[in-house]
Amino acid sequence: MNTVWKSLLTGTALVAAASTQAAELEVTHWWTSGGEAAAVAEFADAFNGQTEHTWVDGAIAGSGGTARPIIISRIIGGDPMGATQLNHGRQAEELIEAGLLTDLTDVAEAQNWREVINPPSLLDACTYEGRIYCAPVNIHSAQWIWLSHGAFDAAGLEVPSDWNEFVAAAPTLMENGIVPLAMGQQGWQQNLAFGTITIAVAGIDAWREVSVNRNAEVAAGPEYTAVFEAVADARELARDSNVQDWNLATNMVITGQAGAQIMGDWAQGEFQIAGQVAGEDYTCLPGLGLNEIIDTGGDAFYFPVVEDAEVQAAQLELAELLVSPEVQVSFNLAKGSLPVRGDIDLSTANDCMQKGLEILAAGNVLPSGDMNLSADTQTQIEDLMAEFWSSDLPAAEAQARYVDIIASAD
Repeated sequence: MNTVWKSLLTGTALVAAASTQAAELEVTHWWTSGGEAAAVAEFADAFNGQTEHTWVDGAIAGSGGTARPIIISRIIGGDPMGATQLNHGRQAEELIEAGLLTDLTDVAEAQNWREVINPPSLLDACTYEGRIYCAPVNIHSAQWIWLSHGAFDAAGLEVPSDWNEFVAAAPTLMENGIVPLAMGQQGWQQNLAFGTITIAVAGIDAWREVSVNRNAEVAAGPEYTAVFEAVADARELARDSNVQDWNLATNMVITGQAGAQIMGDWAQGEFQIAGQVAGEDYTCLPGLGLNEIIDTGGDAFYFPVVEDAEVQAAQLELAELLVSPEVQVSFNLAKGSLPVRGDIDLSTANDCMQKGLEILAAGNVLPSGDMNLSADTQTQIEDLMAEFWSSDLPAAEAQARYVDIIASAD
């Protein structure tokens, strides 16, 4: 048992839990790609090595959209795991309201999470009616495009410095048998690209009006008309990208089959596993090189309410460990995400992580969609994007349907 955990025991309700024996803690998550598996192993190794308990890995293959219903069904159905990954935000509201998730406020206060977690919105997203119900573990941002040096070299082109240069280079890529834009055929990936293009094309103010303030008038306006036209162009650039999973699309960039991919910063883990070096083998452009801003979404761990005292103790120890400085460094270096702590040294981070850290330090951040829109609203938008990207649905019609979704968003 580590010394930080021992410091929690004095004067808290955790004394009784600390006296229990070792437990096996089932942890569910959807980190199954090569880079993700390497990152989650950092958590498991730390938990197994620094506590008396055992991490039992409950990986669920597929995306979060596949895993979340399974996770929630188990919790509601009375078969809770010991801990589970979700995105911090509104996904767990109903579980908290039903009393099915463990209150972590005592751990958070004892470890000064409010002082060290940056930006504060991460902890706010874990807070419900003044109590803290999750441990944020990283900052993931969606607003990135990843460019293959090998693909552009093969086409005799300079690596683009922004989205406009990339679109201009696309015909030459195609002439050389290279898919301009790698895109997995799943609604969440297509919606991520839509959101990223929105930030770049419509700008921050218009995005905020729609995504935060749910302003349907702005969604119907000229800024968003330009967005839907740009997404329609991107749809054509991705026509020959016939893969499903995001990491397979990333592999197209890694191997030079595709010029670029719009994907969150978790793509870095795949480049790292492949032995590629940021700035040499690939380039990353936050905000598509047009608006250098990132959202502060990411992952958090929630702990379902259980009756077993040993499991309760293991839950609290894992919650503390996930936010500890050493684990924050090892996990996020492997994952490609930014740490939730503002007090740790990441001078060894690669070129792309340094760009993210600089943007974060400058305060150029946005709340993520998980913090703004309900799961139902996000699902409606994802369904629309899946149809838009996989068909010839006109941009104007897609925009009109999007306006309707925003007008009724909760």
